Amino acid sequence: MQVKTILNFVEPHHGFVYGKATWHNEQQSRIDIEIRPRKCSRAICSGCGKAGSGYDTMPTPREWKYIPLWGFFIYFVYTMRRVNCPDCGIKVKVVPWASGKNHLVTTYAWFLASWAKRMSWKDVSRSFHISWESVFRSVKMAVTWGLAHRDLEGITAIGIDEIAWRKGKDKFMTLVYQIDSGRKRLLFTGENRTKATLEKFFTEFGKERCALLRFVCTDMWKPYLAVVAQHARQALNILDRFHIMKHMNEALDKVRIEEVKTLKKEGKEPVLTGSRWRLVKRPENLTEKQEVKLRELIKINLTTMRAYLLKEDFQFFWDYKNAKRANDFLDSWCKRTMQSRIEPMKKIAKMLRSHQELILNWFHVKDQISLGAVEGLNNKAKTTSKRAYGFKK
Repeated sequence: MQVKTILNFVEPHHGFVYGKATWHNEQQSRIDIEIRPRKCSRAICSGCGKAGSGYDTMPTPREWKYIPLWGFFIYFVYTMRRVNCPDCGIKVKVVPWASGKNHLVTTYAWFLASWAKRMSWKDVSRSFHISWESVFRSVKMAVTWGLAHRDLEGITAIGIDEIAWRKGKDKFMTLVYQIDSGRKRLLFTGENRTKATLEKFFTEFGKERCALLRFVCTDMWKPYLAVVAQHARQALNILDRFHIMKHMNEALDKVRIEEVKTLKKEGKEPVLTGSRWRLVKRPENLTEKQEVKLRELIKINLTTMRAYLLKEDFQFFWDYKNAKRANDFLDSWCKRTMQSRIEPMKKIAKMLRSHQELILNWFHVKDQISLGAVEGLNNKAKTTSKRAYGFKK
């Protein structure tokens, strides 16, 4: 089977024919595929896309790199023509195998973009002996096409969060996900964690689609809550369980750090040193050694352990089936915590009281949407960010 026959099968182009294939074995083994316009075919204007009469032919042919075959570099070779367009004037004609001034055949660009999902861009460029910039442009082309052709209909639940993706002042990136049951995907990324960034998403999303949203899952950051209330007021705003427990673990850690300093200052045994992960992990996830050590700490009357017991007691809140009973438990827990005189935990109790209505929304939707999907998708985003460490921005 000839190369020309293969190309006519996998890469046919209306109005063009493949000519002879020339093999070169100089510095690199390559095959040049000549392309000619079909007889009586009319050139297409690159400005308006209409057919026009030919004006002239460029003095030298252009080359486009194609997917390598059998270890050989493949190049399409074609002498460009200009079109005498009645609307646009003298314009270069359109060629169907490439766009603009790209020196890669579009099929090859998609080929590189598909490999860039599996390997780093540097590995793709080395494997196929092509520049890093060519891989970048191929991925950019694929992303642009995907954004233009994605289906945004039927979205009823979204999750909003941020991740740290670099060092410095503006280290956060705002992410918005679709978290409908059966379909979870990234919808938006925006630099910085600001009110303006999230407003940009809702503006691009459109008023009609915003009106169809039923659930919005966020953390307790006030600018996010304000933007959601403005653009999707009909949606039920749910506070993410993960972030609530994250705040509680951070408060517990502050208590532990302060008490470690106090014990050292008083010359007492630093029993809390190295105990952070024993206190943060759920009891069922502790190793046998950690479990023994935790039981020993609980017997000691430490402020940290009282804060730990409050944190673990709050976990019963998520087991309630009825929102009213959960509300009663939350009131009772906040009252006990305010009486504990443990300042970091008292701040948590105040925070929960100020967002009590939004927290209770969790019980209305926990069986309808996957509230843990946001953190799962965040982990994928962080993994991708780590894989890109050291690459060009």
